[in-house]
Amino acid sequence: MNSQTPGSAMSALLAEDQIAPPPKLGTSVTGKVVNIQNSKILVEIDGTYTGIIAGREAADGFDTAKKLIEGDEVSAYVVGEENSDGYFILSLRKASREKAWDKLKEMKETGETVDVVIREANKGGLMTEFNGIRAFIPVSQLAPEHYPRVNGANSNEILSRLQKYIGEKFTVQALTAEADEGKLIFSEKAALGKKRNTAMGKLKIGDKIEGKVTGIVNFGIFIMFNNCLEGLVHLSEIAWGKVSDAANYARVGETKEAVIIGIDTDKISLSMKRLTPDPWLKNVEKFTVGDTVTGEVEKITPFGVLVKLANEMSGLLHTSEITEEDKEKIAFTVGEKVKAKVIEINLDDHRIALSMKGLAETDKPKKKGAAKKAPKKKADGEAEDSAKDKKSTTKEKKKEETK
Repeated sequence: MNSQTPGSAMSALLAEDQIAPPPKLGTSVTGKVVNIQNSKILVEIDGTYTGIIAGREAADGFDTAKKLIEGDEVSAYVVGEENSDGYFILSLRKASREKAWDKLKEMKETGETVDVVIREANKGGLMTEFNGIRAFIPVSQLAPEHYPRVNGANSNEILSRLQKYIGEKFTVQALTAEADEGKLIFSEKAALGKKRNTAMGKLKIGDKIEGKVTGIVNFGIFIMFNNCLEGLVHLSEIAWGKVSDAANYARVGETKEAVIIGIDTDKISLSMKRLTPDPWLKNVEKFTVGDTVTGEVEKITPFGVLVKLANEMSGLLHTSEITEEDKEKIAFTVGEKVKAKVIEINLDDHRIALSMKGLAETDKPKKKGAAKKAPKKKADGEAEDSAKDKKSTTKEKKKEETK
């Protein structure tokens, strides 16, 4: 009597006749294309079963269906069990996604880059896809050229700028690739990593650069150069003299020259004004310590008064250099004329120090010195004459007593 169960009997039969088990739902299979007709592809699996690829399941990110001919081997994913026509439902699209995730995992490990086309934009970044898999590029992972630098981080303005990139091709690197969660994050900035590090290693302070303006904000101008590096021209380094609005000196997309004045890890400081001679150093030659100057009150601060001098120069009259007498006489209002003495010229700090106290001390001996000495001499003379008269009187008295 045969004690085998029906299942074990089938397994034994399959083993005896060497018949492969039917394809399992949710697995990948490889077969030979036996017929292509009316956008339907028939695939022979293990010489025993037949699968069909049709409709949306024939579309993948590699255009595989368009390249197939009869006799080719093709990998597909089983998405449906055997139907009434005896066909297993296969999918190139699903197989492509599996292949794509494997490729993404490899790219993440090796740092390989890929070109993608931007499909959508939102306030947080850009949307794209890789072989049918949706992917996200956060704003923080955009290259300097595409980073939306907006004053006050205005979200509507950021979105407006990001929308301009729809349809453009970006070179990116896989930052996160989690197939189980369907999470794919790309980084354009990381894709520039190797190139950027190489370029950074060649930079030196004092190098002149030429690049494209990528952003203008309240505190300065951003310039991208060498196709991968970006530096900041701070407001104080845009031009000689006072600069209140960076937008008056550049436009986004415009080419500008600058000089490197600082390199700190991945931050590059640039200067536009240092490409030309410093007019302050030329103008200050007309002043000498000890000079008496007259200027106009330009600004009043808690620590002193800023005085505008000739040739657009300014000097600081510190509160400690103003006498109490001067404070009482002068109200120090903007536009008022004041007279002071130059007590210091600091070329490195671009500073001229003034003093009204020093000016008063210089004038003091000329006005009051002689007046003090005259009375003193006169008093000494009178004292001497008095002593002589007294001595003479004493002698006369002694003569009379002798007589």
